[in-house]
Amino acid sequence: MSDAEPVDSQSAEDAPEGDRRAVDDEPPTDADRDAAARGGLYALAARALTEPDEQLHEALASGALDRECRRLLDRTTLDVHPPDLTTDDDRETVCARFNDLFVLGHTTVEDRTDGTIDAEGPSVSLYESGYRPEASWNDVNLDLARVYDYFGVEVDTDRRENHDHYRLELEFAGYLCRREAAVDPDAARARLDFLDRHLAVLSEGVADALDGEPGTGYYGELAAFCRRLIAADTADLADRLEEGGDP
Repeated sequence: MSDAEPVDSQSAEDAPEGDRRAVDDEPPTDADRDAAARGGLYALAARALTEPDEQLHEALASGALDRECRRLLDRTTLDVHPPDLTTDDDRETVCARFNDLFVLGHTTVEDRTDGTIDAEGPSVSLYESGYRPEASWNDVNLDLARVYDYFGVEVDTDRRENHDHYRLELEFAGYLCRREAAVDPDAARARLDFLDRHLAVLSEGVADALDGEPGTGYYGELAAFCRRLIAADTADLADRLEEGGDP
């Protein structure tokens, strides 16, 4: 699985210069546009939940990412309040915030006489296993590996991310949406199971953890939005499938 690019509502040719690399083509006309839009939202969230490169920062600063998120939401039947995916900060500041929240650990000297230290991980874990005290790391990741393998999806091991990383789970949810939209209506059932057993737990954990952190910037907005999106998508899928209608 790889990063999804942030997109905007215009065609690449018509977009302003600052937005041009933040746009993408429309979905095929024969696709389920609601499912395709939900897939776009999951992909957008996965891309946004990274340390920003120049392209992502430009999409944030110009408002292209925010506009695309709202456009995609309008194409779904979900009643979800959109986030504010913009920033006035320069790229270095946003990168520093990302690393402070999600990457850098904290070390405290417990005993200055012998140098004993207490080392902790980052303030907010982006891994599902960090929010599953009832399950081992191995159990969580093996289950995800089986799910990814069943659908023929591979994790890019060069990125050194485990199967339970938030970005990967968001990308996989987006993949299941696109699969439903294009070729496989039954993928909706697989998505409901995946959201219920994995992504809902992770989104709740990350959003709650960020609620307790100061100065989260747009990452706090993004995490809260992901929690709302996943909860709404889960409830909608459950209602439709329980009624016995089309997924």
